[in-house]
Amino acid sequence: MQINDVLRNKGAGVITVSADTTVTDLLAVLAEHRIGAAVIKSGKGIAGIVSERDIVRRLHSDGPAVLTGSVSAIMTDEVLTCARTDEVETVARTMTEHRVRHIPVVDEEGTLTDIVSIGDLVKHRIDQLQAERDQLVAYIQQ
Repeated sequence: MQINDVLRNKGAGVITVSADTTVTDLLAVLAEHRIGAAVIKSGKGIAGIVSERDIVRRLHSDGPAVLTGSVSAIMTDEVLTCARTDEVETVARTMTEHRVRHIPVVDEEGTLTDIVSIGDLVKHRIDQLQAERDQLVAYIQQ
């Protein structure tokens, strides 16, 4: 199974913000879209990614002043990415090894196209297991 299979069921799209967006405004975007991370876009590429974890850690270390600062101050700028043709298992392993929950999907030119979360991968795997179970039950009942 490839990331493309996950995206086919999930739907396409990725929420982005600019590097000068305030952390407070980012929190509003995350809440509005019910997501855990947003990509910081730079042209057609990726400048960084900011997750709820990044915000919480910086709030703990730097205090509430973080909220009025820009996301560029707290974003991760070395972003792991994947392609639509990457194997789901490989991407899941990468997420586990690097302890990240979101990986942007880029095309051959490095242009941001989508994002996958660990939740997307888990849902895909559960759906896959359910389909296999249903096939086995149908086979046994015949």
